[in-house]
Amino acid sequence: MAAAAASSWWAGRMAAAFGAPFLWIVCLIYFIQGFRSFVWTAVSYQMKDMMKLSPSASQFLMSVAFFPWSIKPIYGIVSDCIPIKQRKRVPYLIISSGLSLFPWLIIGLSEHLRSSSNFFTLMLVVQNLGSAMADVVIDAMIAEAVRSEGSEFAGDLQSLSWSSMAVGGIFGSLLGGYALSNLPLYTIYIIFSALPLFQLVSCIFVEEYPKGFENMVDNAAHDHANDQNIDSTFAGEGSSEPLKYVGTRRRKGAHKKRKRRSLSIRSEALEKHDKSINARPYLSLKSAFFSLCTAFKQPAILRPMAWFFISNAAIPNISTVMFYYQTEVLHLEASFLGTARVIGWFSLMLGTYIYNRYLKHKKLRNILMFAHVGLAIITVLDILLVSGLHIQYGIADKYMVLWGSALADAINQFKMMPFLILSGQLCPPGIEGTLFALFMSINNLSSTLGSFLGAALTSALNISSVQFDNLALSLAVQLIGTLLPIGFLFLIPREVTGLTS
Repeated sequence: MAAAAASSWWAGRMAAAFGAPFLWIVCLIYFIQGFRSFVWTAVSYQMKDMMKLSPSASQFLMSVAFFPWSIKPIYGIVSDCIPIKQRKRVPYLIISSGLSLFPWLIIGLSEHLRSSSNFFTLMLVVQNLGSAMADVVIDAMIAEAVRSEGSEFAGDLQSLSWSSMAVGGIFGSLLGGYALSNLPLYTIYIIFSALPLFQLVSCIFVEEYPKGFENMVDNAAHDHANDQNIDSTFAGEGSSEPLKYVGTRRRKGAHKKRKRRSLSIRSEALEKHDKSINARPYLSLKSAFFSLCTAFKQPAILRPMAWFFISNAAIPNISTVMFYYQTEVLHLEASFLGTARVIGWFSLMLGTYIYNRYLKHKKLRNILMFAHVGLAIITVLDILLVSGLHIQYGIADKYMVLWGSALADAINQFKMMPFLILSGQLCPPGIEGTLFALFMSINNLSSTLGSFLGAALTSALNISSVQFDNLALSLAVQLIGTLLPIGFLFLIPREVTGLTS
């Protein structure tokens, strides 16, 4: 009862601060981001079973499909600098929803088009473009809402967004495994398109200005009216006795004037806010890019970001090859792989808790070294799985896959959490949103390069859907790449911890 009452009070407090439509669109977009696991597993099976692509070809096309996540700052700069009808958030949210919706409908309804690897990849690129744009726009809206309402709610909104994404990931993985076992792939694409459609409809009810901005305008008008009352009071202090007997008609007239003045102040504030979208000089594209480059060149920003870039790009990602091996050699079912991803989501949340509880006050260099040593151990487990040595000890393949998935997601969070914290601390005032998007794009771009490297390695070792003899060797190369970034930890300042800079 107490927990339910506390949750109800918290929800009511958030709704009063930001408005229910705004909170709904935040929850919905992040839920969809997590629920994408429902459909992207189907994409992997489409490439493997329907298109008959090799592991290296699938890995390459997946890397191309996720490239739009590597250029997120462009979406932020465009939405900041090029408003549509004096609105710079909701119109782009509508555009991104449409880009997320139509590709799934097209490949779901047209068998001929989804059979073409080039067109299929193009549709995936467009869909990721919409998802990445929506992610940038909603982050900007959250930042504006927190700025207008105060930093008191910053942690609440972040908790709400991450919780929504985790819930979406868990449900998407569970339902995705069931759907793959019982439904055709094209049906899964059509079913998933209902969520972007729901997002598109929800955008109609979202106001451009956060509710906090309206409260701020109302407070300004109220304060101005109070000032006028105070001025009139002081003006009458030295007057004679007959002033006490002013009639009610005069007071009503003064009240109406104050009300009109308050409405006038409110409209002027909203008008100034609209004009500022087009009038502020620092929102020009040229100045935005210049500010971004100037800030990024600072050694305090460049060196840590260089390490995080190296730590992802140096590791060849062969996850697609492992997916082929698990389904073609180990004959693991789609429902089991969905369960493994659910465990991965729970492990991600556990890793977040462990980091906040035990690691955030440790030296950042030690945390990152521990994370990469842990990831190297996970790669050793994969080598044992591929070589079959675990069978000698009576360990089933499923348990090896489950433990590997759980540990990998938890340990990756030890690396991701300090990256997010450090990125937030390195952002200078004025361009926080765009520079933070740049940091995330660097992380995504380096991961994409790691995927391209994995595809090249797979092709060089002649690994195919029926030939996995060199898979252990490719994992050994991945092991070396995982340990390599430890030698570059000097780029991370020695005194920085996982919490403060």
